[in-house]
Amino acid sequence: MLQCTAVAQVPYLDVLLALATMEGGPGHPPDVVGPEDFALCELGDHDASSEHAAHLWTADTSDDQDLWLLWSGTGAHRVHRLDVLRLCPAVLRELATRTVTVCGYFDHHPGPHSFSVTDPLGDLIADHVHSEVRRLVREDDAPGTPCPPGLSDAPGPPEAPETPDVPDTDAP
Repeated sequence: MLQCTAVAQVPYLDVLLALATMEGGPGHPPDVVGPEDFALCELGDHDASSEHAAHLWTADTSDDQDLWLLWSGTGAHRVHRLDVLRLCPAVLRELATRTVTVCGYFDHHPGPHSFSVTDPLGDLIADHVHSEVRRLVREDDAPGTPCPPGLSDAPGPPEAPETPDVPDTDAP
């Protein structure tokens, strides 16, 4: 399922207050959120009857509770709330690879779990970042230095011709 594309401006003062007063909150809340920040709904695509949700802070406590921004409506009719919610207990176990993936949403969230939601924009950005890393690695490689495994999918830049040693004519 695709990720929801709803965006909302973060209610700055409300979030600062929530972060400052929550158990396990950050030591300096203005380092976490800015006055012009926006939040993208992290849930799978859903209908208007479900609230949008964006994770804001992972609490440093033993009971796995995080601060979430939840909102509904649009424009002047947008209503938001901040809530400290327990994490969803769902896990995806892949027996073939022996991996375990936990759901990154809050408990009793609407729709599918986070491991079933894809973010095409995030995937596109990740692909772009990886291609830039490959390009930079190729540019920084000295001649004869092998490229790290997995990054050598394209030929490097052509080598510059060697310049012969020319004596300095201004020397006495």
